[in-house]
Amino acid sequence: MRILLTNDDGVTSVGLLTLAEVLSKKHEVLVVAPESEQSATGHAITVRMPIWVKRVKVFEHIPVYATTGTPADCVKLGVEVIGERNIDLVVSGINVGYNLGTDIVYSGTVSGAIEGALLGIASLALSAPANEDFDYKRAAEFTMEFIEEFDFSLLERFTALNLNFPAGEIKGWKVARQSARRYADRFEARVDPMGNTYYWMYGDVIEDDERPDCDYVIVRDGYVAVTPITVFMTHERLLERLKEVNEREKDKVAGGSGAQKEG
Repeated sequence: MRILLTNDDGVTSVGLLTLAEVLSKKHEVLVVAPESEQSATGHAITVRMPIWVKRVKVFEHIPVYATTGTPADCVKLGVEVIGERNIDLVVSGINVGYNLGTDIVYSGTVSGAIEGALLGIASLALSAPANEDFDYKRAAEFTMEFIEEFDFSLLERFTALNLNFPAGEIKGWKVARQSARRYADRFEARVDPMGNTYYWMYGDVIEDDERPDCDYVIVRDGYVAVTPITVFMTHERLLERLKEVNEREKDKVAGGSGAQKEG
């Protein structure tokens, strides 16, 4: 299998390099990643500006390219140009920090996988807790096992898998729904030496979604949370309700017009 790896932590990230080294034992690996950190860039792409690409010497046996682009840019370039459309799987990560709940809206890591899905390629996003002692090698070995055992034909068009690893022992993996995990934002105002006000944003995590199959609950229980995600954001249930409302409004308009004609 030919695997394209990317991330949003940058081309020197321990999660990315460990993953590349482990997967290359059985697969052909190509790395195309941002030259510097691109966390929380979402699905940004570079337009009206050039994207610089250079090969960097990291491994003897794995080609590694650093770019000035975003994770989505890296996947586009990796698939369309460097990989010459010969990519079987896109893997984004292993990210330093979880991508649970609403994190996926902002995540460059997740967007790398979503871009792969947009290009019609099976794709995974991998994220881990931001702990200094996290075992990236074990996570990479789990990923190797998952890739070899999972039936990727189950993935529908434009869908990807978002995987989040537990902090300690990996008991296995469980299917998880995206939770309502989110943040209460706070802003700390400061003043620079020139007297200008600037702000540092931070926040408190809100975890009030206790459904047993939601992502952070499964991770907390020691399992890898595997969440199928898609590029489409239409709220299907509300869509159907709005159609009903729309039909009632049209009926009212039609009835009113008829009454006017009779008068």
